[in-house]
Amino acid sequence: MTILPSIDLKDGRCVRLRRGDFGTVHEVAPSVLDTTSAFKNAGAEIIHVVDLDAAKTGSRVNRDIVAALCGVTGLRIELGGGLRDMAGLEDADAMGVWRMIIGSAAVSDPGFAAEAAGRYGERIAVGIDALGGRVRTHGWLDDGGRDAFDFATEMERLGVGTIIYTDISRDGMLSGPPLDDLRKLRGMLRCGLVASGGVRDMDDIMALKKIGIDGVIIGKAYYEGTIDLAEAVKEGARA
Repeated sequence: MTILPSIDLKDGRCVRLRRGDFGTVHEVAPSVLDTTSAFKNAGAEIIHVVDLDAAKTGSRVNRDIVAALCGVTGLRIELGGGLRDMAGLEDADAMGVWRMIIGSAAVSDPGFAAEAAGRYGERIAVGIDALGGRVRTHGWLDDGGRDAFDFATEMERLGVGTIIYTDISRDGMLSGPPLDDLRKLRGMLRCGLVASGGVRDMDDIMALKKIGIDGVIIGKAYYEGTIDLAEAVKEGARA
């Protein structure tokens, strides 16, 4: 199981939100690059990066930072936030982004997700941000009008190789991951499944590993010190 520490970018800063509420944005680290170096030193190989400005408004004010992260030797960057057309994917590809996460655009245009998966293969993931079992879009602000589980199976049928499932109600709350939802999804999907939201400690890591989750995104638990990233990485890699 892969452990993916996360960086949320807003106005060039490393921030976190609580339950996807932009009104709760707060800086959690003084330097994005120093934080990335700490992740690498802990053994992480993939960094989960979300461009909150791009997700909310389409602004690319964080592009230079993302490009710099992609240039860090020995790390792979997966990027989400505002990737809504082929031009956006091409730009991310040109920056050196390893895996590109489509969110809102996959809801409004499933054909785009299929086209992207056909072109970039395993480098495409679809992020499903759910609240009460419903898909949310545009930086979690809007109801996407879709059942999260039905949408996940549709994306797999269209050729998407990885689903990243976030329970918005748990994101940034250290309240534990949505194990029942993830267990249900694991039973429905054969593609890669990455869990995001609520992870607090090693017990959560072990529980997710037990139900067969392929990857776990760690955010606030790292910044609050409730989980040792190096220990989590080692546990994830253990058979």
